[in-house]
Amino acid sequence: MTLYRKMIACLTLFAAGACCARAQQAPPWSRGANDPAVKGYIFEVPDIDNVPDLHGNPCGARLVLFIGGNQFFVLPRLVSAFEQLHPELRGRIFYETLPPGILRRQIAHENTLTLGNLTLQVQPDVYEAGLRAVRQMQTAGQLYGIVPYATNDLAIMVAKGNPKQIHSLRDLGRPGLRLSMPNPQWEGVAHQIAASLRKAGGESLYHAVYQAKVASGQTILTEIHHRQTPMRILSGKVDAGVTWASEVRFQESIGNPIQGFAIPRAENVTAIYAGGVLKNAPHPQAAAAWLAFLKTPQAQAIYHQYGFGSLPPSFSQK
Repeated sequence: MTLYRKMIACLTLFAAGACCARAQQAPPWSRGANDPAVKGYIFEVPDIDNVPDLHGNPCGARLVLFIGGNQFFVLPRLVSAFEQLHPELRGRIFYETLPPGILRRQIAHENTLTLGNLTLQVQPDVYEAGLRAVRQMQTAGQLYGIVPYATNDLAIMVAKGNPKQIHSLRDLGRPGLRLSMPNPQWEGVAHQIAASLRKAGGESLYHAVYQAKVASGQTILTEIHHRQTPMRILSGKVDAGVTWASEVRFQESIGNPIQGFAIPRAENVTAIYAGGVLKNAPHPQAAAAWLAFLKTPQAQAIYHQYGFGSLPPSFSQK
């Protein structure tokens, strides 16, 4: 990395750390625990100057993780537990929790991301997403050492008390019902939701939710990732959305007036999460240690607390 690029990366210290000062406000993060680096001067204006998906200090980082955004609420505890096992990495972990598709675009642009006037270039050690996307990158020669580690199911998220009386995927096609749904352009979960909608109501239900309602404005697609759905429900902008069951569990755990409805197994789609080491990872040993940690009983217990599942006994990577 050139000196110029190092200077650019170091400028993110303030932006990346800013998400912690008002973590209890919008969006409702993990009570300020999302920044694994030593904090500097705290500068943040909620909804104007904050960067809630960049965590820590990229300058001098000894482990850089690119992780799908649906794990943003799990990472504080995971990173803390991992640092206890590897104290030499304490304060030296930087991670991003953006949609997997956006992270891949960042990698394709020489690991460079631009937010407004800020340009960040940081080379990742680990990439984590759905198993299908991870295997695609492995086939392309971008990843190695693939480790599957958790599962997740879909759920319907609504406001507490369910004022619109939504109980099934078929209800989402009702005229006038306002929805927030993941954007298929960069959120892999959108493809799994599409499969579930087709299982529940055929092509007509999928068309109603993801085409007709998008055209009429009754379905709003996410601009970042599906953590926008609970924010839109809380603000009254939408009535419901389909998210991961873990997302519902997290919102309930922090006391937000959100509740969820399980989607029947016959209509649900289970995701398998996996990670791998980037081909040119600057810290391959730390990356391998992180991936191995994800399958330990300690890490699995953290995932289970937030609604993630273990790999089925019959699971095979082949």
